[in-house]
Amino acid sequence: MARILVVDDSQTERHVLSEYLIQGGHEVFQSNSGEDGIAKAKDVKPDLVMMDVVMPGLNGFQATRVLQRTPETQNIPVLLCTTKDKETDRIWGMRQGACEYLTKPVKKDELLAKIDECLKR
Repeated sequence: MARILVVDDSQTERHVLSEYLIQGGHEVFQSNSGEDGIAKAKDVKPDLVMMDVVMPGLNGFQATRVLQRTPETQNIPVLLCTTKDKETDRIWGMRQGACEYLTKPVKKDELLAKIDECLKR
């Protein structure tokens, strides 16, 4: 069981992803913005952050970069989970420090497998 922070501006997406994670045996925390996600990651110290990309304010690419460059959060893996499905988006996300990149809509089994991969690194 891992402690996972879900960062997404869509309440529906947060709910669906959280349900998948809870069914997978994980403890879930939620945030609705990049800025709040960074603050919660510092406070909660999750085992993994699931980050949407398209959000108002600080987007997921920017928030991932901040998390990976901040000493107190740099060891927390970030899994990007987004509707952006171009190869250039995937490459850019990985260059920001993401451990994995998933496109929505997400299948529960694929999500849980990617989380396991990130946590083993």
